[in-house]
Amino acid sequence: MEYEEAKQKLIDGLTKKTKSKSKFYFSDLADILEMKPRDAKKIVNQMVTDGILEFWSSGSTSMYGLKGMGKQAAAEHEA
Repeated sequence: MEYEEAKQKLIDGLTKKTKSKSKFYFSDLADILEMKPRDAKKIVNQMVTDGILEFWSSGSTSMYGLKGMGKQAAAEHEA
């Protein structure tokens, strides 16, 4: 699967799921892409670099979400 195709598949999958939550574990992203973790990591990292996805970490948990979506994004713009 090429990058553009994988990117669109991930955006579509996350857009559908964003109604219930805005942050996802890496394993959720790999499942949407139907890829092995190593291959999915390359796509996810490129999407973070391109500014499509954002990485969030609490220190013990790492999650990803579509940039500008969810409660955290709204709170960051209030400051």
